[in-house]
Amino acid sequence: MKTLVSRPVVLTRKKAVLAMTVAAALMTFGLLEAQQPAAPAGAAVAGVNPAGANASKYNIAVVDISYIFKKHERFKATMEQMKKEMETIEGELMADREKIAAQEQQRNTFNVGSAEYKKMDEDIARQMAEFNLKMGKLRKAFLEREAEVYYKTYLEVVDAVKYYAKRQNIGLVLRFNGETVDPNRRDDVLREINKPVVVQDQIDITPDILALLNRDQQGAGGAAAAQPGPTATRPAAPASQIPR
Repeated sequence: MKTLVSRPVVLTRKKAVLAMTVAAALMTFGLLEAQQPAAPAGAAVAGVNPAGANASKYNIAVVDISYIFKKHERFKATMEQMKKEMETIEGELMADREKIAAQEQQRNTFNVGSAEYKKMDEDIARQMAEFNLKMGKLRKAFLEREAEVYYKTYLEVVDAVKYYAKRQNIGLVLRFNGETVDPNRRDDVLREINKPVVVQDQIDITPDILALLNRDQQGAGGAAAAQPGPTATRPAAPASQIPR
């Protein structure tokens, strides 16, 4: 039986030189790292108190686009104005439809097949065709205007996010939805399951972006002036309530 005897580790000259070189490199790297100043958190955006200090720290942030649309003062005012216009148009269409309904009742007083009945029936058919055409055009025009307002507002939000991210040294901003999930609603559950942001810790910049967008509206006349300032915006949503 051979006796196992511990053998001393023989360090050749070549290995010794290599080890000393690596050790020197590591020491140099450590000294350089210790001498580097702390990375700046980014210049503060004028008129906004940065809520996402950790966003600059981690160079990443999240923003709730849906929430911003709900609280964007100019967008809300525009949509409210469009709603009033649509209500006026609906009133006009209802009046036109009631006139046609009255003519239908008058037509039904005549015998089916009579000259009076046929004449009124043709006139009613023509009016109904014109009514449907008018209603279709108005609906299409309204939907196109609504889409344009949404798109322009979205571009404005994106510009605000870009501006803020550049000033705060943030390299990536992810979209998420901070609405509370109702476990009894299928759509909410699916949204929660498919959310791309699972956990976030104090990197929600939504209040800051909303403050930037509404900053010009503060002090303006009308309903916008009555709205609360940036300090009234929501706090960052808890990590357990951050769906897509």
